[in-house]
Amino acid sequence: MAKSEKAKMLANEQYLNTDSEIALDRRHTRLLINEFNQVVKTDAAAGQKILKQLFAKTGAKIDIQPDFHCDYGYTVEIGENFFANYNCVLIDVGKITIGDNCLFGPGVHIYSVNHPLNPELRNANYEFPKPVTIGNNVWIGGSAVIVPGVTLGDNVTVAAGAVVTKSFGNNVVIGGNPARVLKAI
Repeated sequence: MAKSEKAKMLANEQYLNTDSEIALDRRHTRLLINEFNQVVKTDAAAGQKILKQLFAKTGAKIDIQPDFHCDYGYTVEIGENFFANYNCVLIDVGKITIGDNCLFGPGVHIYSVNHPLNPELRNANYEFPKPVTIGNNVWIGGSAVIVPGVTLGDNVTVAAGAVVTKSFGNNVVIGGNPARVLKAI
């Protein structure tokens, strides 16, 4: 039996993003996100319940400010004591794993999907996931972008506005476009 497009997506294989099962999942997630973005403004506890329902895994303490956006939620795992400021975007086609004690500034974007370079495949709506992993004790400054396939180690600080196009190990401050090590911690 052939794999479904969703099974391909979850296995980090090229898949067709217009598949009806995947489209239904995105629609369901958008409804939850819309509810979250409204309710969290007046009831943080109700907002946290929605996030725990949305994500594959979270720690006990998770605080995300509105407006927040993601595609699916079920591909996101977040550790303990997480905070994301306003306008965080997780394009979570591939798995996004975020460790414990992480802070995201306003407008942080994490992308875990890529499009084929071949224009025929791209125009036919094919995509391929590339997971992103964020270690423990990571602080990502405002408007930073993490691209598909990146892994950040523990105790990393990402400067505001950085575009992180490759992986970095533990205990560094990175910044720039493309991001590079600015100093060791």
